[in-house]
Amino acid sequence: MKLNELSPRDGSTKGRMRIGRGPGSGKGKTGGRGVKGQKARTGVSIAGFEGGQMPLHMRMPKRGFRHAPNADLAEVNFWRLEQAIAAGKLDAAAPIDATALVAAGVIRRVKDGVKLLAKGELKSKLDITVHSASQSAIAAIEKAGGKITLTRPAAVSAEA
Repeated sequence: MKLNELSPRDGSTKGRMRIGRGPGSGKGKTGGRGVKGQKARTGVSIAGFEGGQMPLHMRMPKRGFRHAPNADLAEVNFWRLEQAIAAGKLDAAAPIDATALVAAGVIRRVKDGVKLLAKGELKSKLDITVHSASQSAIAAIEKAGGKITLTRPAAVSAEA
């Protein structure tokens, strides 16, 4: 037996139905679409339309809010920085910024900026520039003798 001689067993497969090929076919005339109207035609896209009644997705109450200026920040923890320094991918003596973190593989992309978090232990003295940092991260860097520069604009107080 050869590959070109293979075929399905008799009666195991069925031919496709040919829609709209006369009344004798069983699916002639309207072709299973019902009769007349918009949905009998091709190219119909009226999902969610309820005949002029307010659609369900518009009747339901909406919830949640996302403030537009909120930045999507790439987060970096101390343990990840120490891991990169130990592997030789990041130089603790040189200034560290977002591009250096991407080049070292600490973060995949900068997004809207980098936020430094204090998870893990900081052993190295770092000179780092980030968009923002947690209070504990700032305190830990200054305690280790390092310097942190925040590029985020200062918050305006509500008292003014």
